[in-house]
Amino acid sequence: MPGFLIYRDKNMGKPYITRQGYDALHAELDFLWLTKRPEVTQKVSWAASLGDRSENADYQYNKRLLAQIDRRIRYLRKCMNNLQVIEHSSQQDGRVFFGAYVEIEADDDESLLQVRIVGGDEIFGRSNYISVDSPMARALLGKSEGDEATVITPKGPRLWYVNKISYVKPDWFTEQKLVTHEIEPDDEDIAADVEAAADLDPKEIEQEYLKSMMGQR
Repeated sequence: MPGFLIYRDKNMGKPYITRQGYDALHAELDFLWLTKRPEVTQKVSWAASLGDRSENADYQYNKRLLAQIDRRIRYLRKCMNNLQVIEHSSQQDGRVFFGAYVEIEADDDESLLQVRIVGGDEIFGRSNYISVDSPMARALLGKSEGDEATVITPKGPRLWYVNKISYVKPDWFTEQKLVTHEIEPDDEDIAADVEAAADLDPKEIEQEYLKSMMGQR
């Protein structure tokens, strides 16, 4: 039963993602395609109408930004078509499986750590969301409250105790977000973006977006 799978075999099947993670990717795709891209496309058209494009900073900036948006749209479409949404199953309750919120306590200094075990494509810049393929997640999978889990780190093994497990976001879990930024032109990517933009086919991008709308919802 899909909701009770422990972890993904890298050689078999599609990468896992929670329902919340998949919906967040779809929301980003919708925003980029329906809001951000039309906005930037309009700016590119306006800037192009002003004259010499080679000396037009607004045109160059927004053209690069448009290329990065289209690259992100293509990535999201490809990524979402290659993901398997794992729904929560009541048979998971009481043990650590994919999608679980877990509080653990270190044996050496009694420090507490709260993590959620998710797919690699849904960490979204949050430091306490960990991939199901990470050493910490693999050590915790299948454990129950009160169990011990030994995590192998570069500094050696470290023992943790499982304090709490939940599949609904609990009050004790606070998402710890890393510093993030919106899509902006990166000087190191400018050449690649300009080259990619030259070959972009708006109709093809629209078709790929529509394909994603027919995926898992």
